[in-house]
Formats: sequence, structure tokens, C-alpha cells
Amino acid sequence: MFFDLPTTTSADLKEYTRFRKFLLKSGFIMMQESVYSKISLNTTAANILLDNIKKNSPKDGLVQVLTITEKQYSKMEMIIGEKKSDVLDSDERLVII
Repeated sequence: MFFDLPTTTSADLKEYTRFRKFLLKSGFIMMQESVYSKISLNTTAANILLDNIKKNSPKDGLVQVLTITEKQYSKMEMIIGEKKSDVLDSDERLVII
């Protein structure tokens, strides 16, 4: 999902913050600024999620949703920079950070 919301007034900023918190509580992760993603189990779950986004999106600004399959998502390539992840992927019982 991509969005471009106005943040010029305090009311705009409040709506932006409310929408961003809704996304995080709904399980979205930020890929980069104003670009969030979430995996849905199936088309039905994706449609329910889309309805919730429509209900919670601010009245001003632009919110776009692109639905792709997990296979299509896995083909994404990083052109510049390094992939960063806060998720530790280990089969060890003790992980020291």
C-alpha cells in the first residue's frame, strides 16, 4: 500500500498519525516512508483488509493499494542499499543481541 497524505496543518498531521497507527495495529510493516505491506492468507482476507483501509483512510490525500501474490512479492529486487531486517531468523535457543 502506498499513500501520500497532506501534513501542512495540525489537523492533517493528526489524521496522518491516526492512519499510520491504524496500519501498524493492523499488522502492516513499513517498507519505506509511506509504503507499507502486509501478507494476507487469501483473497477473502485481502478484501476484508481493503474494506478496513477504506473505512480508516483520511478524506484528504491519496491512498493506493496494490494486491500481489506472495510469489510476485518474492521476486522484488533491491537495487541500491542493503536489505535491513529487525527479525532474527535463527534456530538457536539463545540469541544474544
